[in-house]
Amino acid sequence: MPGTEEPVEPLGYENEARNNGFHHVAGVDEAGRGCLAGPVVAAAVILPEGIDLPGVRDSKCMTAAAREKAFQMIQLHALATAIGVVSPAAIDRINILRASLEAMRRAVAALDPVADFLLVDGIHLVPVATPQKALKKGDRLCRSISAASILAKVYRDRLMGAYHRQYPAYAFDCNKGYGTRDHLSVLRKIGWCPIHRTTFKGVCRP
Repeated sequence: MPGTEEPVEPLGYENEARNNGFHHVAGVDEAGRGCLAGPVVAAAVILPEGIDLPGVRDSKCMTAAAREKAFQMIQLHALATAIGVVSPAAIDRINILRASLEAMRRAVAALDPVADFLLVDGIHLVPVATPQKALKKGDRLCRSISAASILAKVYRDRLMGAYHRQYPAYAFDCNKGYGTRDHLSVLRKIGWCPIHRTTFKGVCRP
């Protein structure tokens, strides 16, 4: 069920789940949902019981350098991490909400050990049978979701940096596929490239 209550401690939601008999509690979040180009990327993170990671918070509130540092720390200390990616073509075919949930499903499915409870950012549940709880603004309220938000954001930013080398005219290294003024201007001038989401408003055909 969706929830918005503030945790009483940084790992409050994880501890609540463990107190209810669950052991491998995963935070799940996505990055790139609102972009005009590139894939949507999700991450799932299981933090060990009793391990807090100070400095890990909502990725949108962190600098790029801070996210990179946190990315390494999470990979070092997490019990398990996994990434799920859904392509721009699939986003156009099935819509961005379904694509985001599919990316989350793929990330959860790749976890080892397997998660037995999920804490999911937002209001939609992941399409898996695993017990779970959706949290509005979960990336701000729940440490494992914050960790997942960082992994998804950093992984996706790296992908967009690689795409920039293929399609330098769009400056994906700077805009990461979001609809900035400069990005929209280039789209109007030369149209889209193969990684644009052609069903999204603002993506002009050549």
